[in-house]
Amino acid sequence: MTPPSAPALKEIFNRERLEHIAEAMLAVDPAFDRRGFLQLATRDLAGLSVMQRLARVSESLHAVLPVGYEANLARLYALAPRLNSRFVCMFLPHYVASYGRHDFERSMVALKHFTTFGSSEFAIRPFLASDPQRTLAVLRDWARDANEHVRRLASEGSRPRLPWSFRLERLQADPALAAPILEQLKADPSPYVRKSVANHLNDITKDHPDWVLELIESWSLEHPRTAWIARHALRSLIKQGNRRALAIVGAGQRPQVRLQELRVEPAVIRLGQRINLSFALESTADSSQHLVVDYAIDYVKASGTTSAKVFKLKALTLPAGAREQLGRAQHIRELTTRRHYPGRHALHILVNGERLGSTAFDLQP
Repeated sequence: MTPPSAPALKEIFNRERLEHIAEAMLAVDPAFDRRGFLQLATRDLAGLSVMQRLARVSESLHAVLPVGYEANLARLYALAPRLNSRFVCMFLPHYVASYGRHDFERSMVALKHFTTFGSSEFAIRPFLASDPQRTLAVLRDWARDANEHVRRLASEGSRPRLPWSFRLERLQADPALAAPILEQLKADPSPYVRKSVANHLNDITKDHPDWVLELIESWSLEHPRTAWIARHALRSLIKQGNRRALAIVGAGQRPQVRLQELRVEPAVIRLGQRINLSFALESTADSSQHLVVDYAIDYVKASGTTSAKVFKLKALTLPAGAREQLGRAQHIRELTTRRHYPGRHALHILVNGERLGSTAFDLQP
């Protein structure tokens, strides 16, 4: 039996959730127009994406609340702790970005407050686009805040290529603008913050790889938190086989190994099935060596050509003469980011950026 598919992400904002928001708002403000809000918020709901639904909640609230930004912020402050989902709470900073651009100071305080309930990472970006100097000054201050959600907002909100949002062209062109934020957070005690810093730097590698490499080469990677950020920040460059990036993580040398028993099973699959990759690496070196092991799949495109996608597998230290068995199961299924087409899919083993061997599997219609 095929397991039931997970509900679409947009169903976070379903009718039941909208009614919950309305009831919570009514508890805050007995004069709240519950019926008017629900009429607006549920209109054509089925055709809206998750981010469109989030925006619709903010817009519907604004339509039925009294005129007055400051008074409405007070209502939303009281509403925030009554909501039952961090993601749902993100309509609160959306309200600030939509209706508070005229009141910078008050809006910054509100975004800092609301990010502790649901991230303000999307809402800070219109302020960065319209007033980057003043907004970056605020983010530099937030990078020193005691609350990890606020520190994470400083990094995540200023990412040049934040998914689901528009690009910050000034920061994309000049990554040095956010450098003080990244420097402040390069050894942050919170994994939540460190992941954001790594993702921010990985964004920058798409446009300014040498800038990121020079920055990380200037850091002391003896600190385990900073070393973790460096490894994850350089993941795209490592997948590309960038020698400087590989050297930073201790894998800059050419691998001295033999690839053995490479196989992918089954050799023929249909969409929705799994492949099982397995192989062994045997050291031919006289001393231990650090290895970064990846694999790449040449996905067939609609035109019949292929496009390679590199996947992380394992980083390991292989002693002299030792042998390591490695493997991975991968589900070949449709994704929002990838459509599959029938044909022969080559699979390559990459060690320290070098291709050591290849095999293939066939995807049938």
